Amino acid sequence: MWMRWVAAFLLTLLALPAFAQTPVAAPANPRVAVETTAGRFVVEVYADKAPISARNFLRYVDQKRLDGISFYRTVKVQDRFGFVQFGVQNAPAKMLAPIKHEPTSQTGIKHLDGTLSMPRLAPGSARGEFTIMLGDQPSFDADPAKAGDNLGYAAFARVIEGMDVVLKIFDAPTSPTKTLQGSFKGEIPETPVKVLTARRVTG
Repeated sequence: MWMRWVAAFLLTLLALPAFAQTPVAAPANPRVAVETTAGRFVVEVYADKAPISARNFLRYVDQKRLDGISFYRTVKVQDRFGFVQFGVQNAPAKMLAPIKHEPTSQTGIKHLDGTLSMPRLAPGSARGEFTIMLGDQPSFDADPAKAGDNLGYAAFARVIEGMDVVLKIFDAPTSPTKTLQGSFKGEIPETPVKVLTARRVTG
């Protein structure tokens, strides 16, 4: 009886290393549902590849700073090709501090159809403005071969559900005369789509 107990104990010890080496699955990237007056879309936020830009976007979401903002700019190059832009429009009460720039050459996230990205002036100046690509647009990617500022925009997420809603926002009429503080003439929606809520998707 005693020998049997010892044998069972030794077998348990032998099994422990195999159990300890079992790989642990990496946590899934966060997802955010954006409810708008045009419908709902969901984005996957690439916290694994673009941690700084992803964390910035999630702070705007978690602090409810995107609630009530608008899609205020639509750039239509051709049918289903261009981008829509939304954000806090530099409102002091909603802005967070600017973040370090994460170029696509570092993250590996390309500006493909449905990609979310951060418009900016100088690298490291991006805050709370975001674009969604309609169509693949490598011109927004970093290109070390170019002269001057060749760091592109920081891509950090992609629409995984509700791209038809984004297209609906893109296809809405724009005003030929409206501007935003003198800029973006011809790119301002006649009736801007509002973000009702932006919340993390759980479960």
